[in-house]
Amino acid sequence: MVKLNKIYTKTGDDGTTGLAAGGRRLKFDLRVEAYGIVDEANAAIGLARLHTADHPDIDAMLSRIQNDMFDLGADLATPDTGEELGYEALRIVTTQVERLEAEIDRLNAELNPLKSFILPGGSPASAYLHLARTISRRAERVMVELSRQIGEIVSEASLQYINRLSDFLFVAGRTLNDKGARDVLWVPGKNR
Repeated sequence: MVKLNKIYTKTGDDGTTGLAAGGRRLKFDLRVEAYGIVDEANAAIGLARLHTADHPDIDAMLSRIQNDMFDLGADLATPDTGEELGYEALRIVTTQVERLEAEIDRLNAELNPLKSFILPGGSPASAYLHLARTISRRAERVMVELSRQIGEIVSEASLQYINRLSDFLFVAGRTLNDKGARDVLWVPGKNR
């Protein structure tokens, strides 16, 4: 159980931050950057949810995703070093990935195929989901980079989850644009 009695500790004043399993890393460390970007994407989803009251099904999906994203942040903040922690570290699991895949398939089945790329916009909820999508793609790039560092492990399920998340956000954004009817399509060379 998380317990936060004091918000500031002053321990980060030296440019480091504590990981969940102990140990400190520089605040620009790739691992810290990865879970920081996951947090940023989560905040963008929170903004989108300010506009999803008329879509309770999607709002419920986004609520679950926001909780999953804290799981992902906890996973990334607890490096798998192979050492015994004294507790079971919270990790993203394949059932979370499979749920996202099922939700993507369900939403996408109601959409017409695209004939062009989409410009972020249409409705406020969709625009914010596109923002969250681009942030989650940035998180994915950093997570992949982290996973390629010697001694750094990022689980396959975590990488799959962040990859599916951006797909979900794209499809959900289209759904919130009147099932794609309000999508703003890119017109190549339109303003030449």
